[in-house]
Amino acid sequence: MTDIRKLYILLCGYEIIRKSGCIRGEQPNIILALPICCYLMETVRGFVMFDAGLDSQNLSDVMASRARYVNDRFPSPPVVLPEHEVLPQVAALGVEPEDIVEIVLSHAHGDHTGHLNDFPNARVTIQKMEYEAAFADTGRANFAEYGSPSIRWNIIDGDTELMPGLDLVLTRGHQPGHQSAVVRLPDSGVKILIGDVADLLENFEREVLGSSMDDAAAIESIRRLKRIAKDTAGELIPLHDPNFVQSARLAPLFYS
Repeated sequence: MTDIRKLYILLCGYEIIRKSGCIRGEQPNIILALPICCYLMETVRGFVMFDAGLDSQNLSDVMASRARYVNDRFPSPPVVLPEHEVLPQVAALGVEPEDIVEIVLSHAHGDHTGHLNDFPNARVTIQKMEYEAAFADTGRANFAEYGSPSIRWNIIDGDTELMPGLDLVLTRGHQPGHQSAVVRLPDSGVKILIGDVADLLENFEREVLGSSMDDAAAIESIRRLKRIAKDTAGELIPLHDPNFVQSARLAPLFYS
């Protein structure tokens, strides 16, 4: 029994990162272009998004974008081309911003919160620990994206069935209250939206970490999602893996 009808993968841009930022111990001179993705689900209750991409307006000022995004892990700012823009992709599917009734936020980093305020009718579901950590840090560059008083929050605490066929799983480590989603589709079976538990499928295969605030929790989250995939015959859907995205069904194609 599932309320999910279709799952779209929206490619929203790319982040330029050293591979050592994805997998510890890798050579820092190896540079990867990691996709930024978010997901649109057509459900019997309306349209649901998982994450909200990156706001390209933050890239318009070259000097400001370098100051905001460039650091030891990221040698260049992100790339968002016109074909990566979230709102036109949603519109091309015949969906208006007002049609989005729910946004599930994996965590409050800027490549996930960019378009939160563009969907006025959406309730935003977040884990309690992530909400508290995000609002305790008002100095974040993307605070205005999730700090708007107009956002209608649905704060959950731990694993939650949002609706039949959409289970939210607390996967701590990368951030204090990071969450992933287990999506059950009528024909394609189980798709596991891992969010930022790890950047690459290689992290899961080798059980090695990249960026983490809590290493013990992060490795357990990797192992937990692997167990879920095994128990459900499900597929891990990485948000940032550049190899996966080249063979995935990207919108307007979908999984049903």
